[in-house]
Order: sequence, then structure tokens, then C-alpha cells
Amino acid sequence: MILSDCGTSRKTDCKRAKDLKTSQIPSPNTSNQISMKKNLLSLTALIAFALLVSSIAQAVEPVVRDMEKAAKAFIGSLTKELTARAVLPMEAEGERTNWHFVPIVGQRSGIDLKDLNKAQESKLTALLKTGLSASGYSKVENIRALETVLFELENSDHRDPELYYISIFGKPSSEDAWGWRFEGHHLSLNYTIVDGRLLSSTPNFWGANPAKVLSGSSKGLRTLKSEEDLARSFLMSLSNKQREQAIVLDKAPGDIYSSDDRNAYPISNYGIAASDLNDRQKDGLAAIMNVYLSNMPPPLAKERSDKLMGTGMDQITFTWAGSPEIGEAHYYRIQGPTFLIEYDNIQNNANHIHAVWRDFNGDFGRDVLWEHHKNAH
Repeated sequence: MILSDCGTSRKTDCKRAKDLKTSQIPSPNTSNQISMKKNLLSLTALIAFALLVSSIAQAVEPVVRDMEKAAKAFIGSLTKELTARAVLPMEAEGERTNWHFVPIVGQRSGIDLKDLNKAQESKLTALLKTGLSASGYSKVENIRALETVLFELENSDHRDPELYYISIFGKPSSEDAWGWRFEGHHLSLNYTIVDGRLLSSTPNFWGANPAKVLSGSSKGLRTLKSEEDLARSFLMSLSNKQREQAIVLDKAPGDIYSSDDRNAYPISNYGIAASDLNDRQKDGLAAIMNVYLSNMPPPLAKERSDKLMGTGMDQITFTWAGSPEIGEAHYYRIQGPTFLIEYDNIQNNANHIHAVWRDFNGDFGRDVLWEHHKNAH
């Protein structure tokens, strides 16, 4: 709240003072002083922003160094035949952007876990852990474990926890562009590094089928529990009027709108804007976003969070479609000027989750990578 210098007493004197101020025309010297102050404030803001960007980059640098070291160690452990399949050209488009989250057997590039011996798999695990937090890595393992659950239910050969593929694009180096992808059913992790800087960690896809395991040794397991529960809790925290604004459709769509498209685009911003929320509700919305951020290593999660807050929380919208009731089909998205989070639980009697984080300009680090290639040639 901004308080005025004028109180409830002496209103006439206060009005006269205001009238006097508005009637005065600044002298040239005064105008110059105002201009200098504005320029100084602008310069101060630019310096502060530059320092923030620099400090964020420095915080992420150890993550990138660890990635490079782990990727080199993994490649060094492979045979020539496996290296030829695992290491692919680093291109702005092409295979690097050919990502999927469905179980496409025999159609993914790279090498799968079946191709690796214990020592090679250990080095791959070390690489994965450089790009994930402890909780993020645990989710990866649970998603893979759900393939065993599906095999027991369906007896289908393509349900296999070892059908997850690693691809490395380019040569890991602090002086060039490279990247890597780990992908299989309900999982796609994509990282792009240029000149020792992590440019992108999106698309970032997570899924769970079953969302809740109903029988067997893993009964009760909910791999993406927080992604569902926190969003529903946030929806329930809204007033009736706010909820009417947030819920745009009574029926959930067939799947996430962005699918596995190579480019992500903003969806209509129907729903409720963060600017229409009170502080407690804003905290609830931020908590959902933090679930997705917390899959990444803490320095990387903080970098992404700082970038989001830089564009302003008030510009973020939350949209819900479908039923708010537990066990019924539903969908939500959180969208800001630069990013999109989509989630649905629709298939298999609302027991099958898809969740993804996309960046409109940052997926696969495209923009900077195009500039890098242009300057390199």
C-alpha cells in the first residue's frame, strides 16, 4: 500500500500544494536533473539485471561441467559400434527435435539400456543424475518401473523398463554446442549446451500409467502424486466466482494440446490470471510450478524460477478442464509469456497422467543454436 503525504486534516492546504506543484513548469536545469536521474536509474537497473544473470549462470556452471564430464565418461565406456549409434550430429533441427513419449519400439535413435553392460549403465546413471534432482531421478526410476506393472497387466513385449534410449548430440565440450536426450515411454528429457552454458532443459515430459497402481507389489504407488494433488488443492482454494473463471470446459480434452510437437505455441489464455489471486492462492499456484521445477538440480531449478519471476507472476494464467473430483477425467495448464505447463489425467478411467513443461522460445535452445551455427560458418 502506498500512503499519501496528505492526511485527512488540512485538505484545503494539501489541495493548494498539489495545485501549486502541477502549475509549476520545470526549469531547464530541473529537466536535466530529472533526465539524469532517470538515466541513472535505468543504468542501475541494467547493472542489477546483468549481475543477476551473471550470478545465475555461475550457479549453473558446475551442473554443466558435471554433465560434460559424465557424458565424456559414458562415451568413453562404449564400444565403437555403440558409440556410432549413440553419438549423433548436433543440429538445430533434425533428429534432436524428433521427440516422443509413446512406446515406439525400434523407432528411437540412440542406444537403449539393453545394449549396456553394468559398467556402462552405471556411467549413464551418473549422466542422468547431473540433469536431475534426487526426487527427479526417483521419478524416472518409478516411471520405468511402471513398465513392469503394465507388462504384468498386458503381457506385451513393448512394456519393458529397459526400452529407454540415450542419444548424445555432438561432442561434449565447453567450447561448442552439444546436447543429450534420455527417452522412452512416458519420459523425454532434453538438454542443450552451447559454449559451456546450459541453454535448454525442455521439452521435459513425464507420464504415469497407471497413475495409481491398484494391485500387485507396487499397489498404491503414485509416481506423479504432487502434480495432481497440489493442482486440485489450488482449484479448491478458489472462491466460487474464481473457480468459474478457472474451469473453462466441463469435459477434459483428449490429451495435452501441445502433444509431442517439435514447436510449442501459446494456447488461449482463458482461465484465471495470477493477478486475480490473493497472496495465499499465488503461493498455491507457485507450489504447483515448483513441483515441475524440482525435478531439476537445485541450481537449474533456481535459474528457471528466477527467469519466470523476471516476467512477472501476474502474467501467468491457470486453466482447468473437466471434473474437479478425484478419480474423474481432468486437465490443467499453467501458462506464462515464455512457458507452458500441461497436465492431464484422462485415459484408462482417469488413471493415466501426461505432464510436460515447454518453452515457447527456448525448447531445444533453438534460437541461440541457430545463431551459434550461423557464426560458426
